[in-house]
Amino acid sequence: MLRLPTFTFHRPKTAAEAVRIKCDHGNEAMYVAGGTDLYPNMKRRQQTPTHVVSLGEIGELRSIDVRKDGGVSLGAMVLLSQIEAHPYLRQHYPAFVHAVAEISTPLLRNMGTIGGNLLLDTRCTYYDQTHEWRESIDFCMKKDGAICWVAPGSPRCWAVQSSDTVPVVCALEATVDLVGPQGARSLVAGELYRDDGIQYLTKKPEELLTRLHLPAPGGWQASYVKLRRRGTFDFPVLGVGACLWMSGKTITKANVRLGGAGSYAIPAAETEKALVGRELTDEVIAAAGALAMKPARTMDNTDLDVYWRRKVAPVYVARALQACR
Repeated sequence: MLRLPTFTFHRPKTAAEAVRIKCDHGNEAMYVAGGTDLYPNMKRRQQTPTHVVSLGEIGELRSIDVRKDGGVSLGAMVLLSQIEAHPYLRQHYPAFVHAVAEISTPLLRNMGTIGGNLLLDTRCTYYDQTHEWRESIDFCMKKDGAICWVAPGSPRCWAVQSSDTVPVVCALEATVDLVGPQGARSLVAGELYRDDGIQYLTKKPEELLTRLHLPAPGGWQASYVKLRRRGTFDFPVLGVGACLWMSGKTITKANVRLGGAGSYAIPAAETEKALVGRELTDEVIAAAGALAMKPARTMDNTDLDVYWRRKVAPVYVARALQACR
């Protein structure tokens, strides 16, 4: 049986209090929301905080608010199952709700939060093992070691971003709010992530993600498609989030993000260029999808065959574009 290490558990009542506790204990403290990611990582000794700052009693992080423009603001502690069942979100943000519904199992969606999924730790075949397993081959650079077992000659970690919501949120150009010791700030969701398996967030460690703001509906269509071995609860080995802005039948702007294929949701830039100014015909979809093979940086660090995963990327991008149509 894997057991949690010993730690001190804090229950702040406000976001400001949570940030203060985190600052007081520095690198020895970590925030926890639903705990579906942090606690298993602690059991495997991938993360070993001696102070855990719970966000469970911060009421200001639990609201779903429809703004005057029709957009939606979600507190970071909103449960995934609440999003899945919310009538307004289901009607106006079906791609986002579908991505949430693809996360894990109903049991874990009753525990997991939207903030937690946006900040999900990167994953890797060599990293997501027990402490004893990792010790037996020598630890990797993501935790306790000096080598990336996926690419031993590489100076960086290639752990994979495996959140289902991140590709959609980035494609939608949603924004997030952060609060830290210097105050609050907002940024476009895509700016929250960087292409590095270890330092995968631009968020400062002491900063707390408080809210996600979805853009007002109208003028765009979004979709999400997911590849996984089992169609029930696996992490994505490829997750495509797409958002198209239209003027009549003509695409004026396109965002396509590839999750599960790199350390962040990779922009399929050539695919996006091929779509702008065009109508979404079968021929355009096929040509734009084919351009997604190059940015899909599949490596032997997750499930299914690495070469097949790369070749199937254009197929899933085309399916995401078809769903937008």
